Amino acid sequence: MTTMPQPVILESAPAEEPSEAASPAVAWSPARKFCFRFLFTYFILYLLPFPVTLIPTLGRLKRSFSGAWSPLVLWVGERLFHVQITFRHNGSGDTTFNWVQVFCILILSLTTALVWTLLDRRRPNYARLYEALRIYVRFGLAAVMVTYGVAKVIELQFGSPTPDRLVQTYGESSPMGLLWTFMGASALYCFFGGVGEVLGGVLLAFRRTTLLGALVCIGVMSNVVMLNLSYDVPAKLYSSHLLAMAVFLAAPDLRRLANLLLFNRPVAPVEERPLFARRGLDRGALILKTLLVTLSVGFSLFQANEMSKTEGEQAPKPPFYGAWNVDEMEIDGQVRPPLLTDGNRWRRVIFPYSEAIFLQPMEGPMTRCSLELDSTARRMAVTPWKKDTPGKGDLFYRVTGPDLLSLEGTFDGKKIRARLRREDPSKYTLINRGFHWINERPFNQ
Repeated sequence: MTTMPQPVILESAPAEEPSEAASPAVAWSPARKFCFRFLFTYFILYLLPFPVTLIPTLGRLKRSFSGAWSPLVLWVGERLFHVQITFRHNGSGDTTFNWVQVFCILILSLTTALVWTLLDRRRPNYARLYEALRIYVRFGLAAVMVTYGVAKVIELQFGSPTPDRLVQTYGESSPMGLLWTFMGASALYCFFGGVGEVLGGVLLAFRRTTLLGALVCIGVMSNVVMLNLSYDVPAKLYSSHLLAMAVFLAAPDLRRLANLLLFNRPVAPVEERPLFARRGLDRGALILKTLLVTLSVGFSLFQANEMSKTEGEQAPKPPFYGAWNVDEMEIDGQVRPPLLTDGNRWRRVIFPYSEAIFLQPMEGPMTRCSLELDSTARRMAVTPWKKDTPGKGDLFYRVTGPDLLSLEGTFDGKKIRARLRREDPSKYTLINRGFHWINERPFNQ
């Protein structure tokens, strides 16, 4: 816990008593003991299998633990809520499975707290177990904050706007897509947000800076939770739990903070007991912890940087990366002029990723398809992005000049012939505007 600087105290001003959590002799009220039993069970169930998740070679054990929830969650979903759960782990943290799982954790925690209360009614407090829980939550939250913070610093979570985002209108964007574009458009803002998350995580790793780290995490995660709620990002459950953990860690010092910041009252330092009786062992433990935290952050940076080389900003772009204007197009031998009312005529062909092709018509929504490129046969095998959607094609390509491409083949049962010209991405204001210290007039368009 944090040691606050002690202000000048007048003789008549009484000093604060040490916190109850630090004194094992203080008896807790029944309500406080029940709340602790509930929170202890809830946080343990929610954070498990941490710290196994930190060991890459034990990924199979992590998946086994996650799979152990499935029978209970599926049964509760079907019998209690009358829902068939189909989506589990697909990148969304707000699936029906996740909500039912949190409900199960809630019921299990309440049940455990009730049974625990019946079996252990005479114990005066859980001071030592409370400290152990704080350590577990501290490092569990710290690991998450560092991981997500590093992903922002390295531009792994939010990348630069892809060609499909640049040509997509605001009205066609989903709220989450708009947020991702907003974040990815500024590497500096992503770096700033990532540093804040890493800082909060590192501060949580040390007892002396736990309160400061919790306050940093509360500020950072409050913003994240509001973004998730405001832009419908499917991480609302997870981010809200992280915020709750930060509040839990700061809660014992809320009265002290109120006295210092609101009521202008004297605040005594928190009693900080050493881990070991011998000072040498205590210092050795601090040095070892500092080394482990440094290595953990360094390894996270290295791992994120390596991932960025394969699927992030540093990854090589696919051969035809970019947005291509369709200058000429024939469908079943008939030339189709670029009329805004023609929903079958392509306006652009976009290659945003190595295994994706997006087709933007003159009128209507964009068609997203999977792509398998055969450079030897100069063939593009196009398949629907999702089941029961259009987008099956077999196209042959030919490079006819710098940034010029021709396509010929079949798409959704129709013969296609098209001539494409790659757009210059720097023509978009979002890309070429840049930063200006001096702005004589607001540039808001």
